[in-house]
Amino acid sequence: MKKDPILPGSTIGCLGGGQLGRMFALAARRMGYRVHTVDPTPDSPTGQISDREFNVPFTDIATLIEFARSVDVVTYEFENIPVEALDALAPRVLLRPGRDVLYTTQNRLREKQFLQQNGFPITPFRVVQSEAELREAVAALGCPCVLKTSDFGYDGKGQQKIDYETDLADVWKRHAVYTGVLEAWVPFAAELSVVVARGQVLVEDEEHQAVAFPPTVNEHENHILATSVAPAPLADSILARAQSIAAAIAKELDVIGLLAVEFFLTKRGDLLVNELAPRPHNSGHYSFDACVTSQFEQQLRAVCGLPLGETRLLSPVLMRNLLGDVWANGTPDWSGLLALPGLRLHLYGKSAPRIGRKMGHYCVLSESMERAREIDAQTQKILGR
Repeated sequence: MKKDPILPGSTIGCLGGGQLGRMFALAARRMGYRVHTVDPTPDSPTGQISDREFNVPFTDIATLIEFARSVDVVTYEFENIPVEALDALAPRVLLRPGRDVLYTTQNRLREKQFLQQNGFPITPFRVVQSEAELREAVAALGCPCVLKTSDFGYDGKGQQKIDYETDLADVWKRHAVYTGVLEAWVPFAAELSVVVARGQVLVEDEEHQAVAFPPTVNEHENHILATSVAPAPLADSILARAQSIAAAIAKELDVIGLLAVEFFLTKRGDLLVNELAPRPHNSGHYSFDACVTSQFEQQLRAVCGLPLGETRLLSPVLMRNLLGDVWANGTPDWSGLLALPGLRLHLYGKSAPRIGRKMGHYCVLSESMERAREIDAQTQKILGR
């Protein structure tokens, strides 16, 4: 049954203080909400935008209960939140997406088993808990393949590629955790992602409303997202199928909020689900500048029980991450970047640039993707890339 909406003037709680929470908080503040955040690090990117910042570990249950009393609904901006924190919050305040959504998606094995059990297309995988099981799984899946940790894997962390000449004893030693997930190697034609929002507003005879953003095609460098482009240069039938699968997964998980679904597109034209994230996604940053409604405002609308916004693309757009690497020779030439037509700069308020750390991004909006890529090439030259 539809609940009363949480209206502007209310207070939204955010678990996590990173850039995703920062952009969510900006969207919430713009619509008249207050924001409280929990993050162990003072002056976090989200905390800089929030009305109140609770600087405690996520295992500080007493403070989490105080946090819950201060807000009307809680959402989150990253997955690695201890489940005991969710168990403390769920009886006391609306948690959207719910506890079970996060529990499933924060662990690679549980996520893959959920997808497999519900008939969604995924890469073949095996669970391994010893060197002997690793050897058996490699023999079954063939080489190359990839061994991944079940927990705390992102931006390529916790992953080891295995080839025929790889020393499996050394791989298992470096894996250093009890359980692993071995995945077959996918010779994909493209990587793409879809962010879908699912809310509680009644639509015709349905209990929930689901709206997908235009898919993006993504390129990675050193396992970290480098660029996303929309509209994705793929057949409409493929894009529609990706949106449909993403919406079906959100429904099966009973997501109230956002779900990002990453796909491999195989050379045969098949879509395989790679990863899920029940939150805004790096590849959806383009929506802040190039869509009628951004993914961050959409997250707000969904968790507050408001009608979901239109996701129509206003312009071709290229989004590029800015990593700490571009500070290697000092402060980048922001004036040079901002002189370029159609460029929108977003910096996250992080004080210490490090190699590989996401410090910001920019979007280039243009009349065509060809022109957007030309401007992106100019920005890379200005940044010394």
